[in-house]
Amino acid sequence: MAGADDEYDYLFKVVLIGDSGVGKTNLLSRFSKNEFNPESKSTIGVEFATRSVTVDDKIIKAQIWDTAGQERYRAITSAYYRGAVGALIVYDITRHATFENVERWLKELRDHTDHNIVIMLVGNKADLRHLRAIQTEDAKAFAERENNFFMETSALESLNVENAFTEVLTQIHHVVSKRALEISNDHMVPSKGRTINVGGKDEAPAPKNEGCCSS
Repeated sequence: MAGADDEYDYLFKVVLIGDSGVGKTNLLSRFSKNEFNPESKSTIGVEFATRSVTVDDKIIKAQIWDTAGQERYRAITSAYYRGAVGALIVYDITRHATFENVERWLKELRDHTDHNIVIMLVGNKADLRHLRAIQTEDAKAFAERENNFFMETSALESLNVENAFTEVLTQIHHVVSKRALEISNDHMVPSKGRTINVGGKDEAPAPKNEGCCSS
């Protein structure tokens, strides 16, 4: 996991959303610390972790936010989504209701973020193959209709977790790079260590203190 003072070229905020119990917290733990906790309890409020990866010779620092999926925590919505440039919408492949609710999560996400946000639909708990309720083809077709990326993962088996997060970060970087080319004659080209908003509004440099981002 990246330290607070690590050098980076871009800082991207990515949010994890989806129903309670689909495995969002363990996906985050697997990606950020390569850990899995079978006794993981529902997240209360908001947590986030960071990790740096290299994309196209650039150091990308991902700040990944995780929150509870229960309705009673909906009041944090605005602060949670603010500044997000990527999102993973997670469902449990063994629970049909969690997939049915993806459409609602997707609407909420689009209502609170820029239209350029990179979205990946994630079918988690792929290790429970014998209990599968959602066919891969159905989820893939939904993702294609909504112009989202798609991947099935298992936080338990560490299946595709790295790939899912890295793909989102790579696609965000491509969006940012394209925008930088479009405005290359201006002074808005993102500079080193700046927090990037894919909507094109370059924010001030992110403080190195990780506590800066609590809502």
